[in-house]
Amino acid sequence: MPALRVLLVIALAAVPQVAWPAAVQLPRTGQIFCYSATGAIISCAGTGQDGEDRTGVAWPAPRFTDNGDGTVIDHLTDLIWLRNAGCIPEGSWDAALQAANGLHSGECGLADNSAPGDWRLPNVSELESLIDLGLNRPALAAGHPFLNLDPSVYWTSTTHAHYTANAWGVDLLDGTVIGDVKVVNHRFLAVKDGQ
Repeated sequence: MPALRVLLVIALAAVPQVAWPAAVQLPRTGQIFCYSATGAIISCAGTGQDGEDRTGVAWPAPRFTDNGDGTVIDHLTDLIWLRNAGCIPEGSWDAALQAANGLHSGECGLADNSAPGDWRLPNVSELESLIDLGLNRPALAAGHPFLNLDPSVYWTSTTHAHYTANAWGVDLLDGTVIGDVKVVNHRFLAVKDGQ
């Protein structure tokens, strides 16, 4: 029996250990009010609504910084965003992917020494991270530094898992996440990873 235990210990030692990622800390939504079923503002006390609990990571102050080179850094996610949200016309999902991937210093007010391939279309979680659900028209943090922002749907790089001819977009009017056919024209914001 001791030999079996030794073999079991040796066998277990040979199995690679799984390293689980650290827990993700989700940001707050931005809601600070509570509402009745008819949409009227009510006292938050005891409602259990988001406006009462305000769970999640607090947003840094300032949330965004204009880097002065055509880019904006989001201090919550450390992602770098194209400041001029309207410099490239709206287009299909494929056109948005290509335009974002081809973006470089010298275009859209960029003076960041970026090269084609540095920029990309954000995934749905990244674009959704910009949303302040306490605001609308646009649903972005007050004082955001983006230029030429149209409160409409912006493409993400994320394909809809069930309807693969669709991709996810985020409506910056009110923060709604929608699936739409990839051939429809929408705007886009380009992003790149922080340094």
